[in-house]
Amino acid sequence: MRKYKIPRIPPTATKSVRFPNDVIEEVEKAIRGKECTFTAFVVEAVKVALDNLREEAENRWN
Repeated sequence: MRKYKIPRIPPTATKSVRFPNDVIEEVEKAIRGKECTFTAFVVEAVKVALDNLREEAENRWN
């Protein structure tokens, strides 16, 4: 069994990003009624995109 560790909140920095209005509307619709903020949604989406790019790069070299 894995030992429970109290999670640490990673250090953050503020970045200002402009989104097209239609993208904002789609994200807000997707998270409506869920325990998710716009920021959390965008951060997770960026992490997934970075993972995908990393996997693609690894596959190119293999």
